[in-house]
Amino acid sequence: MADRAVDLEGLGLDALFQDAPDGLDRHWPARCADDLRRAGRVVAWIGSREPRFVKRLMALAPGSVVAPSVSAGHVVWEHLVESVGANPSSDSAIRASALVPTALADEARRELRHRRWNGTDRLVFVHPGAGGRGKRWGAEGFAAVLERAAEIPHVVGVVHQGPADLEAVAALPERLIARAIVLREPPLPLLAGMLTHAAAYVGNDSGISHLAAAVGAPSVVLFGADQLIWRPWAEHVETVLVSLGTADRDDTGRVLTRLTSLLA
Repeated sequence: MADRAVDLEGLGLDALFQDAPDGLDRHWPARCADDLRRAGRVVAWIGSREPRFVKRLMALAPGSVVAPSVSAGHVVWEHLVESVGANPSSDSAIRASALVPTALADEARRELRHRRWNGTDRLVFVHPGAGGRGKRWGAEGFAAVLERAAEIPHVVGVVHQGPADLEAVAALPERLIARAIVLREPPLPLLAGMLTHAAAYVGNDSGISHLAAAVGAPSVVLFGADQLIWRPWAEHVETVLVSLGTADRDDTGRVLTRLTSLLA
């Protein structure tokens, strides 16, 4: 869990890359340098190919770990864990779900009730968007997921639309949207709380899918073969290889089978 989040640009780390004499140049924010000096440990998954950056960071924070963000042939989360000296296969705590504060989960419940949830029906969250079109499964596949959810008693579909997802959500049949709870760009903390109430989640390889995995939502996450190294670390996540950009019958069948098993 993170105690504090800071905008990367606000750290002023770009000064460590600049072509200047060794040491800190005059543009380096003193407060940021002090933060690094006080840090018990610094882990940077940027700058590993820049000797100047590595040397300067080590001067500020001796013992820093500087590693690439990905490693060929490795699942990304396993590589990141290994780069800090931990063993991803032996430490179960690494794969534990993030704890969402009770107050936030309660606020999310109230918001979902405000949006026609009765508080007892099981919720199936669907996220049809992604940061790029090349990572999206076909709209007809997500339509089939919502259809299946509608066929099961006491199950309600929830469609999430983020800032980059207008096109993906608009491609879903209006009759399905009308029957679902539609979340249009809720704040991320509130969405995290909402996802704790999910009976199941289905989505593309995206930040929202990783958020669902992180907070413990039983999930089916869809990947193309080239993106599979980015699969979530959580053991409660099912990853399914699909043909992106479309939704052929076999892919849809496998996704629906996984969804049905989560709701059994």
